[in-house]
Amino acid sequence: FAHNEKETDSRAVLNEQSTKFNDKQVEADNYINASISGKDVDLHQVMIATEEARLSLELAVQIRNKVVEAYKELNNMQL
Repeated sequence: FAHNEKETDSRAVLNEQSTKFNDKQVEADNYINASISGKDVDLHQVMIATEEARLSLELAVQIRNKVVEAYKELNNMQL
């Protein structure tokens, strides 16, 4: 029972974080599109949103790499 509960918790955390990652990307895209279309958008806010999106992407890639590395290590273990 505890194993399934931890699996569900891990899955929920990953889903929540992927949603946050996606939200940052969408927010940055919205600011960029508004700026390009000539709307009155603070350039600093565009830069902040873009940098937050970049950092969240970098974090997501690092997390993915760690998960893949852990998976490979588990596969290489001899039982």
